[in-house]
Amino acid sequence: MSRIQQCLQSLKQQGRKALIPYVTAGDPEPGVTVGLMHAMVEAGADIIELGIPFSDPMADGPVIQLACERALVHGTRLVDVLEMVKTFRQQDNQTPVVLMGYLNPIEAIGYDNFLAQASEAGVDGVLTVDLPPEEADSFCEGLKAKGMDAIFLIAPTTTDERIKRICAAGSGYVYYVSVKGVTGSSALDVDAVASNVDRIRQYTSLPVGVGFGIRDAESAAAVAKVADGAIVGSVLVNKIAELQQQSDQIPAAVAEILASMRSAMDQ
Repeated sequence: MSRIQQCLQSLKQQGRKALIPYVTAGDPEPGVTVGLMHAMVEAGADIIELGIPFSDPMADGPVIQLACERALVHGTRLVDVLEMVKTFRQQDNQTPVVLMGYLNPIEAIGYDNFLAQASEAGVDGVLTVDLPPEEADSFCEGLKAKGMDAIFLIAPTTTDERIKRICAAGSGYVYYVSVKGVTGSSALDVDAVASNVDRIRQYTSLPVGVGFGIRDAESAAAVAKVADGAIVGSVLVNKIAELQQQSDQIPAAVAEILASMRSAMDQ
């Protein structure tokens, strides 16, 4: 059983829901990331999604595009992200870490090389936005062999037949994109989210995390009532952008946002 599966099973037994923050590795500069990861855990994060900086993040809106640019200005590469995870693991060997990004950086270093380095660093799952399950068999097998989970996205427009395919390919949890569009979209219809989460659960026993549109404690708590986890990204990345010139303040400021969400979700 992977660390992700253990974490989500433990939360279910406690009657709690997962708080899953996303930040881009190396934003606003590489020295911030590991300390920020620890601060997020202390604030109540259960799983961390760590973005791999990429020059063409097609599924992301301006907020995360700019985060990638800030990280890339400092030359943050996939190997650097893996080193950050390895450093994080020196103090925290429990919190699951999911790498989220695009296929190009992984292909650049080679699948086998990536799988070996990710496993050694302590990565628990990988979400590659532009790798469809129809083309992911060998990659998923490689992840499984290394004890890591393959996370896939499901959209509001995904057909039932494709939901089956995605859930069969994935493990750990599935990521339901709550709104049509890119990251940072503002509209969140909780009733529609509940309906689609129920539809997904017809085809899988995997936990369902919901992301896109979660901006505050109220929206995190609302999503937690209908899903197994709340995935929050853009509001945190916005805060990082605001404080990029005062980077020492970033961990505390992000932790404050997450702590309010954690409190609301647990009530």
